[in-house]
Amino acid sequence: MYEYEMESPMNVQLIDGETKRRTSADEVFRKLKSDIISMRLTPDTKLSEVEIAKRCNVSRQPVREAFMRLGNLKLLQIVPQKATRVRRISLTELENSRFIRAAVEIEVVRQACVSANDTDLGNIASNLKLQAAAVEECDPALLHGLDYQFHSLICTAAGRPTAFQTISENKAHTNRVCTLELQDADSMAEVLAGHTDMFEAISRGDIEAAVTATRVHLRHLDSTIEHVQEAYPHFFED
Repeated sequence: MYEYEMESPMNVQLIDGETKRRTSADEVFRKLKSDIISMRLTPDTKLSEVEIAKRCNVSRQPVREAFMRLGNLKLLQIVPQKATRVRRISLTELENSRFIRAAVEIEVVRQACVSANDTDLGNIASNLKLQAAAVEECDPALLHGLDYQFHSLICTAAGRPTAFQTISENKAHTNRVCTLELQDADSMAEVLAGHTDMFEAISRGDIEAAVTATRVHLRHLDSTIEHVQEAYPHFFED
């Protein structure tokens, strides 16, 4: 049975320096999204507003709001008066999200080559050291978290921190696939190598090399999707 552990509301720092209070809906959304992406909640898993509200000690309204947000991201399939399920991985959505992500991320990388300062580069280098440790320890969950941070740091270095929201939303679909593939040291090392190539090009201010490294890194998903679809055909649709 799916277990849900509610975190206490907390202050979170916004990009403009202001803070806001996480609502119950934010917390439910964050937790469910994380569990869907990490495949703790696999495709076709049924979710109940009543059960999740009870376990979170919240009313059904914040759960309903979280469901709607996840539905808008096409991570949940919501049928009124019927069960809400985790959506299967849509090949169409994968292609759409990859297209949008590539368009945004390549422009971000271009700008990072021009805008990144020593602090930005130091932060990214520190992140890569942690990624290397995650690979050495064969800890895919840790690497996934550091992967998100890596791409966020590049957006910050480019002076476009809000661009990461678009990248993050479009990574949600591909990361479900990557979670299933990224379970061995070789796959993890390949991700680290791609990130390292991107960072080194940005550090040199070499726009052409940075764009090429980013394209190569993103194209790695082609073989990943193929392998995962063969191994888990019941997780996919269209």
